[in-house]
Amino acid sequence: MVPSPAVPEIYEDELHSAIEARSETLQTLRELGPPDLVHLIKQPIKSANKQVGVYHHVTGIDASSSASLAAYINTLTYATHDKQHKVVSGLYCCYNAFSRLDMRVQVYIPGTVESYCIDERGDKRVATDELWLETYLCSVLRAYSYADDGSGDTIKKIVGVRRFNPITSTESEHRFLDAAERLFFNGWQLGSDPEIQVPNLVSNHLTTGLLDYIHTTGRYASGINLFEKLRTRDPEISSLLARVYIEADEEVKAVQLLYEAIQELPMDYSLLDCQAFFCNKKGRSDLALEIAKRSVVSAPSEFGTWARLAEIYVSLEQWDLALLTLNSCPMFTYQDKDAPRMPEPQRVFLPTMPEAMCDEIEDNNIDDIELVHPTLRKLHAAGFKGTFLKGYYLLTEITKKIGWDQLLRIRSQVFVMEEEYRQEKQVVHPPQSRNASTTALRSPTPSINGHGEVEETPEEDDETLNDEGSTTPTNEPISKPSLTIASEVVKAGSDEPTTADTPNYTHFHNKRLCERWLDNLFMVLYEDLRVYTIWRTEMAQMRQQQLLYKKSAEEWEILGELAERLHHEEEALEAYDNCLSIKFSPKAMRGVLKLGEGRGGVRDGCGALIKLITWQYRWYSEFSPSLLFTIRRLIEEEGAVKIRSIIQGTSLPQHVLDLTHQYAALCAAFRSNGSDG
Repeated sequence: MVPSPAVPEIYEDELHSAIEARSETLQTLRELGPPDLVHLIKQPIKSANKQVGVYHHVTGIDASSSASLAAYINTLTYATHDKQHKVVSGLYCCYNAFSRLDMRVQVYIPGTVESYCIDERGDKRVATDELWLETYLCSVLRAYSYADDGSGDTIKKIVGVRRFNPITSTESEHRFLDAAERLFFNGWQLGSDPEIQVPNLVSNHLTTGLLDYIHTTGRYASGINLFEKLRTRDPEISSLLARVYIEADEEVKAVQLLYEAIQELPMDYSLLDCQAFFCNKKGRSDLALEIAKRSVVSAPSEFGTWARLAEIYVSLEQWDLALLTLNSCPMFTYQDKDAPRMPEPQRVFLPTMPEAMCDEIEDNNIDDIELVHPTLRKLHAAGFKGTFLKGYYLLTEITKKIGWDQLLRIRSQVFVMEEEYRQEKQVVHPPQSRNASTTALRSPTPSINGHGEVEETPEEDDETLNDEGSTTPTNEPISKPSLTIASEVVKAGSDEPTTADTPNYTHFHNKRLCERWLDNLFMVLYEDLRVYTIWRTEMAQMRQQQLLYKKSAEEWEILGELAERLHHEEEALEAYDNCLSIKFSPKAMRGVLKLGEGRGGVRDGCGALIKLITWQYRWYSEFSPSLLFTIRRLIEEEGAVKIRSIIQGTSLPQHVLDLTHQYAALCAAFRSNGSDG
């Protein structure tokens, strides 16, 4: 039996300041809420005069009743590292995002247990069974939402969070799905992913959490049963059921369901988007195109429908229409997950349990700062999230397929460039230009100009690497993109959509205005390509001279991310390997695991998994859905016996191997394919 992760302790400067800070931020919460807060009051065993407050955060604890939360506090009563103090009371705070209340359980040791809830104004309320049901469901969704993907990025955001798996058996799964069924039609109240403009019945944090759970554990039958029951109450839920059917490899049922559901709801954009995705995935982009257009007409203010249409144009190699469609995407400012805002602590204690100690993953300091070239630090694409991340991905995908120079040529054909606008201003023309970016849609639609809130994106930076003489492998320099005229600078005129069957961009009035955010993406992409080209050229020159190309571990990690963003997988793997040869990096190891799937042997994949699971455990996380999914898929492909044997056959300490065996045991508990032999 693997013990629970160690307990981090953050010491308050003033007693109860952490609880006060949490209460003050309740009215600012917009999403599922921050991780649960556990606050303990300690006092010296030999003296009752002085008390100290310590706290940590936690996810995945059973929050179905006050008793289960009180039981968690009781597990913290005796700390092995601190024999001089005793815990005299504890407070567990767990946010209920449905009713926007903070559920609290106060435990006095020895003594009584009191449960109540605090509203946004700080007033006390009675904690009812219905409120506990909502709180339980929110706690499970938070456990998945706040889980790390193995790269360590989420772990490093908030110090001292213990992460547990909220569902470890078919019994706990049944309770979770039962709660989800009972509260399903209130799910829109929880908000949604940042790519969704307006949360609705099928696009919200509850449906995202359910699909994440089904994807992670492979419990497709449970998901199908749940959505089948819910579909009888509302046919819109058919899109969720179809997605589970597709992932469960029940594609005939999915197609039949989509056909029937679209007959009933012909303009439901979730159903149309699911159908377009399926057709495109099957290589029938021609069939997907008209469906995606209908989906855009149905939900013109949603980013996802436009992004799907752009994706299909990329598959069809209609680059001009792909760019115009991308330009039409409504962009939303990224709304990050709710995070705790705590006062400056007096000190932080981050213990390590012996079970998590392993020389091969020891990185000494989670925030280790190394010498990194300023140009690598300023690659803005690394910080993209939400709609901007997806938009940038589509732009890099086009660049990978047609090259930078061809992309610039198409860009100048479809968008009004600054130079030609200046020339055009000197000639008086009758007003006949149209609004931006309606050419991509041929069916009659409301005209959409793609305006969304523009993320703060930096202007072009003057400071560059000393890359004089650097060239691409074909000896052609990366040309800097010229500026376009933004829609803020010149008004587009008439809002009538184009009716031409074939786009003709040869004349100024047939071009579109490029949105400022897309112009910024071109500049960011240019900087990515420039730095990538310099790196590859310098490496090639060093190899020719048989010299060693030296970079710090963090620089190799950044270069690996850069190559991965630009879809150069071999180069990304090379950079990640170079990083790992210097020191352990969870981000680089995660990159190797992700990019090396299907290339390296199963043994290499298991080795990477073991180290990532151990590093996560070192930082108090015994649960990562992404790593559980990876090991489940390995077991499905190779069989549990083989995977267990490979894990056991490595040279790492037994206590480290047991952590990975625990993940494999979860697959057996969920009766995953391959787990029986």
